[in-house]
Amino acid sequence: MSTAETASNPLKSKWVQLALGVICMMSISSPQYVWALFTKPIMGQLGVSLTELQVTFSILIVLQTFFSPFQGFLVEKFGPRLLLSVGTVLTGLSWVLSANLSTVSNLYFTYGVLGGLGTGIVYIGVVGLMVRWFPNNRGFAVGMVAAGYGIGALLTTFPIADSLASSGLQGTLTFFGYVIGAVGLLAAQGIRVPHADRVQTASQVEAAASGVAPKTMLKTPVFWLMFLMMSMMSTSGLMVISQMGAFAKDFGITGTMVFGMAALPLALTIDRVTNGFTRPFFGWISDRIGREYTMTIAFGLEAVAMFIWVATRSDPVVFVLMSGVVFFGWGEIFSLFPSTLTDTFGQKHATTNYGFLYMAQGVGSIIGGPIAAYIHGATESWMPVFAIMIALDATAATLAFFVLKPMRAKYIQRALA
Repeated sequence: MSTAETASNPLKSKWVQLALGVICMMSISSPQYVWALFTKPIMGQLGVSLTELQVTFSILIVLQTFFSPFQGFLVEKFGPRLLLSVGTVLTGLSWVLSANLSTVSNLYFTYGVLGGLGTGIVYIGVVGLMVRWFPNNRGFAVGMVAAGYGIGALLTTFPIADSLASSGLQGTLTFFGYVIGAVGLLAAQGIRVPHADRVQTASQVEAAASGVAPKTMLKTPVFWLMFLMMSMMSTSGLMVISQMGAFAKDFGITGTMVFGMAALPLALTIDRVTNGFTRPFFGWISDRIGREYTMTIAFGLEAVAMFIWVATRSDPVVFVLMSGVVFFGWGEIFSLFPSTLTDTFGQKHATTNYGFLYMAQGVGSIIGGPIAAYIHGATESWMPVFAIMIALDATAATLAFFVLKPMRAKYIQRALA
């Protein structure tokens, strides 16, 4: 595409598309990443246990992920602008409708079902678009839009915490529901698919220029190994996201002040920064040293950081700082796995293919959400939960180096033979 053509229509610029994709992702990030702020007030209003309430979070992630292959298919069939518009509206509506509920079952439908479907459409659509707009730097590009999802709630964490204190649960959900829906809808209107010359196979070695169809991909061991590894990493991160408010309270962190600010909202804010920065950072690193080497470094970092975190859990300053390191070692899965998948199976079916892999996030939400809460309730301790999460991180790091790297190399060699 010529420079003159891009200048005459800025929407044909890959950088403009990247910016719009980041805004769309930022607009849908709050339902997942500020959930910890809502758990306590919702439990008080509805009179339900933590285990019952965390089903809402699991529904959100399960619908966001388990329907993602179908959502990816819709995006490829009807185009990203229409589907992203629908997704952002559903996301905002899920909060508005949740504002005045009196039963947890209704919350499951509004916050969980509508929110999960809405965020899933946007997430899959934007990631699938970026691997096509940036064939030579897809690790970085996917990392940038994934950073939008990870860091977007940074803009809302403290305002939502303040709003909960001043306006209550209903006022907060209603106001921010309208805001996130409107911002995402406006950004979606500029989304475009890349010109055909941008979707040619670039410098990465891919299994086939035309792309491997989902039916064929699902028969390969390398896909299922990636699915297993992403499930492991999703479990540990989503356990922290969904349970942080609960275990911070048990560790005595809630109510303490760090650097003149409330410890939990500060930790959540730092988490958004590191969770966002790690995605383009490790995506950029992986474009240069390889996906599997980067996975080993990042996944191992989270295992070590989580061990230090729980070992020093009674210190609010260390708790806040180390929470950022934990998320720095986790958030990059959303740039590394889609990039690795597209490197392996090609670009043609990238959106739908990633939809299948993204279902691993749903597996992680179940284990890291209600199952982790159940283990805590049964043992009356968070130590078994953290032990499991650390083991999953360490295992995923080991698999990346010793199993995924040689397995993927053999698969690509056979595919190109």
